Amino acid sequence: MNTWWRRIGLSLVAVFGIVVVYALIYQWGMATYEGEERTLIKSTQLVIEILTTAVFGGDTDFWTTAPMNLIVIGMNLSGVLLVFLALPFVVVPLFQRALETQPPESTDLADHIIICSHSEREDVLRNELEAADVPSVFIEDDPEVVTALIDNGIEAMIGDPVQVETLRAANIGDARALVVDVSDEANPEVILTARELRDDIRIISVAEDREVATYHRYAGADEVVRPRQVLGRSLAGKAAMAVTAELQETIELGDQLEITEFLVERDSEIAGQTIAESGMRDRMGIDVIGAWFNGEFVPAPDPETVIDTNTILLVAGSNETLTELTSRTISPSSGSYRVVVGGYGEVGRTVSETLTSSDVPHTIIGDFENENIDVVGDVTDVNTLIGADIENARSIVLALDDDTAAIYATLVLEKIAPNVEVIARANETETVRKLYRAGAEYVLALSTVTGRMLSSVLLEDEEILTPETQFEIIRTTAPALVGRSLGEADVRARVGCTVVAAERNGELLTNLGADFTVRADDTLIVAGSDETVNRFIEIAR
Repeated sequence: MNTWWRRIGLSLVAVFGIVVVYALIYQWGMATYEGEERTLIKSTQLVIEILTTAVFGGDTDFWTTAPMNLIVIGMNLSGVLLVFLALPFVVVPLFQRALETQPPESTDLADHIIICSHSEREDVLRNELEAADVPSVFIEDDPEVVTALIDNGIEAMIGDPVQVETLRAANIGDARALVVDVSDEANPEVILTARELRDDIRIISVAEDREVATYHRYAGADEVVRPRQVLGRSLAGKAAMAVTAELQETIELGDQLEITEFLVERDSEIAGQTIAESGMRDRMGIDVIGAWFNGEFVPAPDPETVIDTNTILLVAGSNETLTELTSRTISPSSGSYRVVVGGYGEVGRTVSETLTSSDVPHTIIGDFENENIDVVGDVTDVNTLIGADIENARSIVLALDDDTAAIYATLVLEKIAPNVEVIARANETETVRKLYRAGAEYVLALSTVTGRMLSSVLLEDEEILTPETQFEIIRTTAPALVGRSLGEADVRARVGCTVVAAERNGELLTNLGADFTVRADDTLIVAGSDETVNRFIEIAR
């Protein structure tokens, strides 16, 4: 589409240029051969009439000399010629494109990733691949989806990935990998079709239900990612931290350096303090890498930044100092350690199992009869929540499949149990901000987790260490920064993320200053939001 707009623009500029030149020639010819003066505007009007062969007779009585008549004849002929040139090169192709309803059925890409089916979680993956300069193509059976993707400059083709012809048209022979995310039932058939064409291609499958992962492997998948289980464990970990006040999952980068995120709860010790007043940096030696304030990411916040309730901090420090910080981010105990789990799908089941393994008491709300469900009903219904004794719970994990229901449930909870911490699962990334505005304390999107897990498997030079957090932490090479110091690269100011540490000759280097110079064999550990980390990858490769 952009190519056609450029072609139209260039055509209009060319026509405008011809009209101006002809107007100047006409003005000169009338003065030279006929002794008549014409203004440039009048000459332009007459040239347009001549070129369009719609001469209205305004100056015909003054064309008495042979040279002037030859000028007019030349303009008439060139006008007709322009029309004939425009028809095959601009007008006809434009009409053909406008009338074309069938999207492309093939691609010419090579060394690319084939992604079967399209959803927002595949968009997260595509953004990661694009930042790493890895080409990809979507296969979709919905013509409207394919057309919309192409109009947005995204490579896509129509087809059914279970068909041999479709995968051949996707150039599977030259592809580097195949991602299959159609459905739990359809994925094995796509995998078998791909294996029929190429036994050596790398295949990554997405499994929603834990029981089907085995069949995906039997069909021939090299890797099976299960994002719902990872998401469930992460949400449960946040709820368990609020109850036990114990340091949960961290990213261990060395004996004395770990990275984790903290949710600052209501009435906690540091809520309302500035970062400087909290003593995290000066007294405890903890580096505040970034923070989410009401869904907005702020890299390396200023020491005078106030830590509001529900701020999510991304910090780096020793296990001892992070353990101390845990107790300071948790609200004083209200006497209740119980967690309510709203929803009992795959995510809800994982949340419940994780809480059970951590000895955290919890009540399960589900919309169907099951021996493990304590309260049967709709999580968005006030009576159901009252039946689960929500007012006396410490927190609730909303593990719902429907984003609209999650937003509504959050609003209901904000009214009837405002002191209960809401930890929510979202399907789409755009729902995350809405849930924060509705009153949720912590939100994580399934699409983000899935996209990160897939890209971590696919990208050889990049490892995503935290697929299940608000922040993205990666281990990656940075060839474009070799020979430059961090001060010269100015990563934080340019892209908004932080180089936390570097691995060099088997040694972990921390507390990197502005004079730290990147070497060719260095592996950098970078932290930030998805957007800022992707921008870093773009400038570092």
